[in-house]
Amino acid sequence: MAAAAGAARGRGATSFQRKAAAGPGGRLAAVAGTRPSLRHGQLLLSSGLPSLDCVLGGGVAVGTLLLIEEDKYGLYSNLLFKYFLAEGVVCGHELFVASAKEHPDNILKELPAPLLDDTYKNELGEEATAVKSEDFQDSMKIAWRYQNLPKMEASPTTSTKFGHYYDVSKTMSPELCQSIKWHSFYLPEELSSQPQMKTCNMNSAYARLLQSIQRIVSQEGFDGSDPQKKQKNILRIGIQSLGSLLWGDDICSNDTPEDIHSLTKFLYLLRGLLRKSLSACIITVPAHLIQNKAIMERVTNLSDMVVGLESFIGSERETNPLYKDYHGLVHVHQIPRLNSLICDVSDTKDLAFRLKRRLFTIERLHLPPDLSDTVSRARKQDLAESAKLLSSGCGAMAIGKKHLDF
Repeated sequence: MAAAAGAARGRGATSFQRKAAAGPGGRLAAVAGTRPSLRHGQLLLSSGLPSLDCVLGGGVAVGTLLLIEEDKYGLYSNLLFKYFLAEGVVCGHELFVASAKEHPDNILKELPAPLLDDTYKNELGEEATAVKSEDFQDSMKIAWRYQNLPKMEASPTTSTKFGHYYDVSKTMSPELCQSIKWHSFYLPEELSSQPQMKTCNMNSAYARLLQSIQRIVSQEGFDGSDPQKKQKNILRIGIQSLGSLLWGDDICSNDTPEDIHSLTKFLYLLRGLLRKSLSACIITVPAHLIQNKAIMERVTNLSDMVVGLESFIGSERETNPLYKDYHGLVHVHQIPRLNSLICDVSDTKDLAFRLKRRLFTIERLHLPPDLSDTVSRARKQDLAESAKLLSSGCGAMAIGKKHLDF
C-alpha cells in the first residue's frame, strides 16, 4: 500500500510544500496603518479621509509629498491637514508638525475624534441613514445616465479596513494623543532660540525646517538607507501654510519676490529626503495668494500629488442652485506615477466636497436637473450659465442657454 501511494505521488503530485515562518523573525512584520498597492506595489497609508484615498488611487504612498492648495479662508484645507495627522495618531505613527501660524500643541488638541469599534455604528447610524435618504431624493433629480454610477465613498460603510472616519464635532481624547510620539516645529520659537542662518539659496525658516526634518529622520530610525534594529514605523510630516508671509517668504505679496527659488529649493531637497525614508508629508500652500504663476507651476512639478480646494464661501456659487448640496469643489491637479509609465487617474474629474453634520466627504458632482418647460425662464438662464462651468468635464452639459439634450 505504501509503495502504491508513493508511485501515485510520483506520477501526479508535486513535492512543493509551502514554507512556514521560521519564528518571530521569519517574516517581516507589516507596518501598522499601511498596505501595499495592488497596482504598483508601493506601500500606501491613508490620508485620513477614505474618499480622498479613492481619488489618489488608494492612498498616500510612503516617500511621497501631498500638496493641498488652500481654499480662500483656509477652513477645509486645515480640516484635511488635521485628518492626516489624526490618522497617524490612530495608527500609532510618529508625527512631525510644523507651523508658523498656530502652535503645534494647539493643532494636536483640535484633532477630530475617531469613530472606532462599537461607537462606529452608533455615531454613523443617523448620518448614513440621512445620506441614503438624500441619495434617494437626488435620484429623481439628476440626469438618468448618472443614476447608476457609484459614488466615491459618499456614505461610510463598515467593511472599510483601510483608513478611519472622524467626527469633526468632537476632539480627540488627550490620552490617545499621548499614546504616540510626536515632534513639533514652531517657527517663532525656532527663530528666537537660534541665530539667523541661510543656506542652499533658502531663507532662514526653510533651512531650519529642513534641518529639523533631517535630524528626526536620522535619529529616530526612519532613514531607509540605514538599516535599523528597532521596529519599523512611519513618520507623518505636516507643514501648515508653507510659502506664506509668516514663513518669511514674499511670494504671496510680490510678483517678483526676492527669494524666487527659496520655496522650490526646499521642496526639491525635502522630496529627495522623503524618497529614502519611511515617511510621508502633507503641505498646505496658499496658492490663491501666490502672485507669480510660474512659481506655482514649479511647486506643482516638485510635488507628487496636488489637490486644490475651492470653497463657495463668499462667492456667487454659494447661492447658486447648481451647488446647493455642496460646500466647494475639488480639483485634482496631479497624481503620482509610481513604478509605472501612467498614473492611476480617477474615472471622473467633477468632484465636490460637503460637510454634513459630523462627516466631511468628497463626492461626484452631479449634473443639474433637466431644464424642462416647467422651469421658469429666469431659472433656466441661471442654470444654463452655471452649466458652462462644468462643460469641460461633462460631455452632456448644456452650453450657453440651450436645453440639455438627452
